[in-house]
Amino acid sequence: MSETKFPQTLHAAIKYFADEDVAFEYMKAVRWPTGIVTCPRCSSGKNSFVKTRKIWHCSECKRQFSIRVGTIFEDSPIKFDKWICATWLIANAKNGISSYEIGRSLGVCQKTGWFMLQRIRLAMQNGTIEKMSGRVESDETFIGGRSRFMHKSKWKDVSGWKGKTPVQGLLERTTGGKASRVKLKVLKTTRKHEVQGNVREYVLKGSEVHTDALRSYIGMNDEYIHQVVDHAICYAKGHVHTNGLENFWCLLKRTIKGTYVNVEPFHLFRYLDEQAFRFNERKDTDAGRFIKVMAGIVGKSLTFAKLTGKTEGGECLPA
Repeated sequence: MSETKFPQTLHAAIKYFADEDVAFEYMKAVRWPTGIVTCPRCSSGKNSFVKTRKIWHCSECKRQFSIRVGTIFEDSPIKFDKWICATWLIANAKNGISSYEIGRSLGVCQKTGWFMLQRIRLAMQNGTIEKMSGRVESDETFIGGRSRFMHKSKWKDVSGWKGKTPVQGLLERTTGGKASRVKLKVLKTTRKHEVQGNVREYVLKGSEVHTDALRSYIGMNDEYIHQVVDHAICYAKGHVHTNGLENFWCLLKRTIKGTYVNVEPFHLFRYLDEQAFRFNERKDTDAGRFIKVMAGIVGKSLTFAKLTGKTEGGECLPA
């Protein structure tokens, strides 16, 4: 598919992928970029295509498979034109898009829209092993409702930060013309071993790390140039600050409060992946972001039982 023919707007994409054959060929190119169709079960390239049903029959394992097997679309009865529309919307909506809006736009129920969005968020996950370097900011925030908006019977249980979920962010500042990027992690606590563990895992040794005065960061000078700014005194000392992450926290909380309203801690990491993806790819075009999300659909699957933390029999999965 040539770059000039590929749709650059949502309106053009809806018209372009309305043709089922065009959508199928595009999904085929995404699923098998080399052009060689291989069985997702035995990896054999020996197969025959059943044109009337748009499936393949593997000559090795004698099983049939569709283009959806081995992707986030597996076992989904929803047509590709709706999947593509939903993917385009969530990849490019700066403040996110709710499951209710997806349901109204695509003609599906809210529960189906929610399931679709969670699958697409899975495709947005970035599993890169490239570590951050240069000047890196590290900061934490807390996601959850404010106690003053809760019933008075619950005030004593959520005083201070209790009842909220801590999230740590790492931001690599712009270097060499490359835009800044973030990495987010949901924390169990803000203790030293967990906070510093994430820094040591995702930041290259010898880098300059900027943090606030949280005591959990004490002791990082052995591997990093650790610079501290005490927010009780000031918010910046020259180039030493965490203002980049403070800006990102505003974007994140605007999305959660304004669009999603309430996010369960169990699913929070999925919404963090979504917001981190859009921030890291903010310099790209709408079509470019869509293509990058579609590139992440392969090798990932998500059942409703797994998404809701239950087995097929209704029993809860272990944490």
